[in-house]
Amino acid sequence: MIASKQGLILVDCGFTVKETVRRMARLGLSPADLNAVIVTHEHGDHIKGVGPLARRYKMPVYMTAGTYHQSSVGNVPHLHLIEGYSAFTVEDMHIQPVAVPHDAREPSQFVISANSKRLGILTDLGSVSEHVYEQYHGCDALILEANHDPTMLANGPYPYSLKRRVGGQWGHLSNAQALQFLAEIYSDKLCQLVVAHISQKNNCFELVQREFQDWQQCIETVLFACQNEGFHWLDLNDQPVLSEQAS
Repeated sequence: MIASKQGLILVDCGFTVKETVRRMARLGLSPADLNAVIVTHEHGDHIKGVGPLARRYKMPVYMTAGTYHQSSVGNVPHLHLIEGYSAFTVEDMHIQPVAVPHDAREPSQFVISANSKRLGILTDLGSVSEHVYEQYHGCDALILEANHDPTMLANGPYPYSLKRRVGGQWGHLSNAQALQFLAEIYSDKLCQLVVAHISQKNNCFELVQREFQDWQQCIETVLFACQNEGFHWLDLNDQPVLSEQAS
């Protein structure tokens, strides 16, 4: 979730309504407090709870047309289709969709601005294009995927076809790719980093923490997000603030 002075949005929802309510309650919130849900792509761990949540709470949902038509999200009372990755606003948040290389119909990641602060969300992509590099320069906070270690992936339990998918240019970022991206876009403005989407089978917290150790000397706050527990609010001074993604 991302909060600004005037708004609260949820990025993706891969949980049931019951689990989403439980997770939000830990932060003193409920789905009725949300101004919108924005969706990155149609894979089940990101979208399967969006339809039920939107129908129960009558909240606006933003996603690309490709994501909507490829998904089984069903009827969404207040659906807003993102056209051509055009920017849009929710309350005082300016939201810039970013096209990324991922094995989905029309996937998007997001850069969200409010009160002169920029938050970049970058998960679920297998490689980094020049366009992605350009969009994420100058962020104050960043949620960045470090999904897998190539050796652990190669020796892990996934079938060969899935290993190729995850490790391919349309799959997920490895630890090394995430580090290379961070080195490319880093500036003194970046004060919050959340390393996210860490695979429980093809990566491990201890390894990721070691590989990102040097960045903990440069960036004020570096967190490693657990898929089960997420993370609590991080404050970017005058907003926006961010918390665990419900996906």
